[in-house]
Amino acid sequence: MLLAVCRVTVGLLWIQNLSWKHPPGFGNKSDPPQDLYAWTLKGVDNEVFAPWAWLVEHVIIPNFAVFAWGAFAIEACLGAFLLVGLATRLWALVGLVQTTAITFSVLNTPNEWFWSYFLMYAVHLALLATAAGRAYGVDGALRPLWRQRGGRLSRILLAAS
Repeated sequence: MLLAVCRVTVGLLWIQNLSWKHPPGFGNKSDPPQDLYAWTLKGVDNEVFAPWAWLVEHVIIPNFAVFAWGAFAIEACLGAFLLVGLATRLWALVGLVQTTAITFSVLNTPNEWFWSYFLMYAVHLALLATAAGRAYGVDGALRPLWRQRGGRLSRILLAAS
């Protein structure tokens, strides 16, 4: 039960994290910059990792709309899939990658509580290690069916769960 509570809580964290990202502009073209665009700029202004800052400045910012919609979609899927417990191990890995992108962007931003990023890593590692979707999640309900059916898709879903 505790694993399910943890998984659902993390899913809700990602869904809540969408609330300040405002499509379609995501704060771009506002004066001063706001929302996701302002936080993306912090990845350059408060450099954490030089190659990441270069990527943000030269690739992400010039193509901001594509990356903003991508981040929005990834975080929406993270929230939804973790909430219901489907392909939980896969989405825990995606959560680790997304947490890394966020950490490299804002860890050195003034007044940021850096422990929040380490806690996000810890919880996603826990979800990955424990296959938390098997506890009160869709993974637990469908794994016997996937095991029985065999086939490539079933093997992929078994690994992702």
